[in-house]
Amino acid sequence: MTDPDEKRQLEQLEARIAAAKQGQAPKPRQDEHYSQAQLAWRMVIELVAGLGIGFGIGYGLDSLFGTIPIFLVLFTMLGLAAGIKTMLRSAKEIQEKKLAEEAEKKDEGAGNGG
Repeated sequence: MTDPDEKRQLEQLEARIAAAKQGQAPKPRQDEHYSQAQLAWRMVIELVAGLGIGFGIGYGLDSLFGTIPIFLVLFTMLGLAAGIKTMLRSAKEIQEKKLAEEAEKKDEGAGNGG
């Protein structure tokens, strides 16, 4: 009679262990939210870096030559243009990646339906 009692106790123990493991299992991450924030910060940093580099070069040239802030204005504008161009390139890269993922999901859905 102890054999069925032992099996029942063993099953209860296994069920408790499985419940404990499930309770401690890591929750799935929501990478989409964080990846969008990372992409936004990347674009902001690219724009600010372009402005900062252009400003630094312009200020350095104006100090070197002792001129009015013509190089400062010129290189700040060039830095802004370079930052915007880099930002747009990043946005295009992100868009292409997103379209490729959507096409891949669409292909998987069509392949499983047939």
